[in-house]
Amino acid sequence: MSEDSLVPGSFVVADYMVFALMLVVSAAVGVYFAWTDRDQRSSGDFLMGGRRLTALPVSLSLTASFMSAITVLSNPAEVYRYGANIGFYGISYVLTMVITSEVFLPVFYRLSITSTYEYLELRFNRTTRLLGTGLFIVQTILYTGIVIYAPALALNQVTGMDLWGAVISTGVVCTFYCTLGGLKAVVWTDVFQVGNLNFDTNPLRRHTFWTISIGGTFVWVSIYGINQAQVQRYISCKSITHARLSLYINLLGLLSILLCSVFAGMCLFSVYKDCDPWTAGQVSAPDQLMPYLVMDILRDYPGLPGLFVAAAYSGSLSTVSSSINALAAVTVEDLIKPYTNMSEKHLSWTSKGLSLIYGVLCIGMAGLASLMGGILQAAISIFGIIGGPLLGMFTLGVLCPFANSKGVLLGLMSGLVVSLWLGIGAQIYPPTPAMTRPLSLTTEGCNFTTTDSFNWTSTVQPTQPPLTDNWYSLSYLYFSPIGTIITISVGLLVSLFTGDGGIKAYINKRRHNSLSSCQVFQRHSKGCSSETTSNATDL
Repeated sequence: MSEDSLVPGSFVVADYMVFALMLVVSAAVGVYFAWTDRDQRSSGDFLMGGRRLTALPVSLSLTASFMSAITVLSNPAEVYRYGANIGFYGISYVLTMVITSEVFLPVFYRLSITSTYEYLELRFNRTTRLLGTGLFIVQTILYTGIVIYAPALALNQVTGMDLWGAVISTGVVCTFYCTLGGLKAVVWTDVFQVGNLNFDTNPLRRHTFWTISIGGTFVWVSIYGINQAQVQRYISCKSITHARLSLYINLLGLLSILLCSVFAGMCLFSVYKDCDPWTAGQVSAPDQLMPYLVMDILRDYPGLPGLFVAAAYSGSLSTVSSSINALAAVTVEDLIKPYTNMSEKHLSWTSKGLSLIYGVLCIGMAGLASLMGGILQAAISIFGIIGGPLLGMFTLGVLCPFANSKGVLLGLMSGLVVSLWLGIGAQIYPPTPAMTRPLSLTTEGCNFTTTDSFNWTSTVQPTQPPLTDNWYSLSYLYFSPIGTIITISVGLLVSLFTGDGGIKAYINKRRHNSLSSCQVFQRHSKGCSSETTSNATDL
């Protein structure tokens, strides 16, 4: 590879025009739905699209919602560095849609609730609802800020696009069409935007068939099954059949995106495996590799790099807009409506105002993310860590009839403590190359001079440490299952010992029966034996 090919290009006028067109179309969608629905008086119409949407647009919106620029940039880089194991996500996608469609969708749809956390109050009490809402707001603002900042950082350093111009334009456009158009604008904007295989059972391995198919299922069920941003979409369909169909059409979109990202990563490896831009210092992070490739091979075709950037940023727009609309929904339904007597018209205006406020907060979070440095990856991990215990809480409510509020609250806190402990420990003690198994990438094929020309990874794997000596290297995909399982386990135990239908009630019933038998016996004798009384007391 020549030296010239390792000099990243920059945007030209045609590229900026294509990128700007995408932003203008997105903003225009918000204006259109704000005009057509200008007479709507219901906050439900604004937040839920009036529950009149059909399967196709909702399915495309579901696909786009969490397929952010992080997905577009990171998945190919993952394949480039570690191989095509992420292809196993296809299995977790299928399992996720089946579980969501058959377990969680019927409950949420038939209750006709706007906030998923409203279910927690109906099932348990208001404390569980407020706790769930608070955790959702924190994780969503944190994650959304990173979604805005991370792709802007990568594309800025590779293409020369102004960093804060990209950050602010993304946040402002999302806030604009969410504030004006509500869920309909979000859904229809999303429609527009729209190796080596490893079966090792070692839970410390970063990506294997088991970590991705099992751990990935828990992660994605926590997103599709209970996350407000996704649930809000499919329960906005005009019938439960359309809602189910939207999930399965969305599955096809997820599988298509996964397949394309795996092939893109293979292309990266075939082009740069002997002259790695990351090792050579041409990019400062793996997430910059995909835009680097685009600028490398398409810089002589004005407008095409801009098209790639527009496609990448459309993913961020969909994720940010989904998050802003969901934040407004849970705030109105969980924190405002139960405590006020506002009219539907005022609630609708309040929802729009909240969309504006949360948009500003997310842009501010993007600014904070720029100061995080190495904490950026930790912040993204926290989003998944919180989702596991929340999934456990909803699972207790839906599948365990005798679960009570005491059990759910203690289970949630236990799951959060353990999953956060593992997540923070993994950041302090990162996994070794023996656990991540990166591919061999060199600069030996580069036709230029570098201070170091070497393999940044070795084909000889280090000695594998014992499981007990390095358990903080547990695959990050297992954080969510662990949080879910601990929440459910603790919740069940506490509920059994404290609930009306649990062990405590069983003990009281046995004691009552024993004492009653004793009273009957007293009618025919001088009294109860000490053994009978002792047994009754022990029960």
